[in-house]
Amino acid sequence: MSSSYRQILKSSALIGGSSIINVLLGVVRTKVMAVLIGTEGMGLFGAFSSVTALVGGIAGMGINTSGVRQIAAAMASNDPQRTARTIVTIRRAAFFLGSLGMLSLLALSKPIAQATFGNPQQALALALLSVTILCSAVTAGQTALLQGHRRIGDLAALNVWGSVFGTAISIPLIFLLRAQGIVPVLVAVSALALLTSWWYARRVKTPRITLCWSEFCTELRSLVGLGMVFMSAGLMMSAVSYLTRVLVIHQMSLEASGLYQAAWTLSSVYVGFILSAMGADYYPRLTAVANDHKLVDRLVNEQTEVSLLLALPGVLGTLAFAPGVLHLLYSPHFAPAAEIVRWQTLGVLGRVITWPMGFVVLAKGCARTFLWMEIASNLLHLGFIWLGLRWFGLRGLGLAFFGLYVFYGFLVFAVVRKLVGFHWTVSNARLIAAGLLLGTLVLFLTSGILPQSLGVALSGIVFLATCFYSMQRLGQILGCPLPLLLAEKLRARFRIAAA
Repeated sequence: MSSSYRQILKSSALIGGSSIINVLLGVVRTKVMAVLIGTEGMGLFGAFSSVTALVGGIAGMGINTSGVRQIAAAMASNDPQRTARTIVTIRRAAFFLGSLGMLSLLALSKPIAQATFGNPQQALALALLSVTILCSAVTAGQTALLQGHRRIGDLAALNVWGSVFGTAISIPLIFLLRAQGIVPVLVAVSALALLTSWWYARRVKTPRITLCWSEFCTELRSLVGLGMVFMSAGLMMSAVSYLTRVLVIHQMSLEASGLYQAAWTLSSVYVGFILSAMGADYYPRLTAVANDHKLVDRLVNEQTEVSLLLALPGVLGTLAFAPGVLHLLYSPHFAPAAEIVRWQTLGVLGRVITWPMGFVVLAKGCARTFLWMEIASNLLHLGFIWLGLRWFGLRGLGLAFFGLYVFYGFLVFAVVRKLVGFHWTVSNARLIAAGLLLGTLVLFLTSGILPQSLGVALSGIVFLATCFYSMQRLGQILGCPLPLLLAEKLRARFRIAAA
């Protein structure tokens, strides 16, 4: 069990280390963009990102997610030929589908611009962004190859270099072109991500095989059959994100959309590395043992406990210091986004709790069940967003996200309990309850009922106490105080480097 916990922490540390670098570079990149293009420019950036994510989700056909599962399953069977066929199929399919998506956005740029912005003025910009669809599809296929092989170090390095190159190209373009540089930035970043993913994917050695057209179609049917379900789920999420921005732009303004974009980024920036580590390491491991229900139960509980212990300090810190962080990362004009951030951050905590269970449905290959869960969740989320905007304004967007994960938590627990007989351990049930109570407490303390300085001070005490408890508990799990373990790892690294 200690070995399993160490594996979870190792993958979280590698992805987390790369995420820290990404966050630091992202702070610089976001600060420059916020100052130079303002809230309206950030709203435009968010709208373009939503459109390309939506079209890219359709074009990708979900093969990046189904590909990870297929590669992990093939490797578990110890059949190199089967693994090679899967890899070749993923690479060919990614290029073909990405090309189709690129041509589709190019052809439909004018009506999409009309639907998004209420006028066709951004049609040329969307046409230029069509190349990002091809780059993103091929990048996703190559990342699936690394993820399926659980090459966590390469995935971490890929994230770091992608962020470094993205920052290096984004800042000069935005500085020189201001809002006119948004499209060149998105195109350049996607192209650099493609080159970086190719560099690491080429290191994966697979047997050379000749795959004829009929064999390719056979492999593709298996890949796309499950991928269509993942694509539909991803498409629904992208559609909700796109429609949210459309509703905000039409009912409020492009500036309000920029506030929402800032809140969305801030609320999820800390736990992003935890969720990324789940996809990179936990999902393939879970797929390999999906038929052993006792082991699945144990893995879910272990992943949940470690994820919560890592996430809680960051969640509480974001809740406590949201206005100051928005000022630091963006500018004083983004202060109203704090109302969205707090409720959305509680929703992110729900995401940390529910995702380890949700991966069970994917690992078991229960495509129909997964699809119906996503349909129900996304329809409810869209309804919450519409009501939240009408009743609470921008704050309603955060409330909608929190409400989504309250519903999804009950839904996914019921489904996974039926699939594998899952149940929480007593310690995890207590940890989840404590996390939700502490999050609610900090939200209450910073809601304006108390004087601001007193509320922040009390929230800071809760934050520091949670940091101390998390480090102590992780040390107990590993059988060694966490600072000592980290120090030993660093000493070992330095000894290797010196040798």
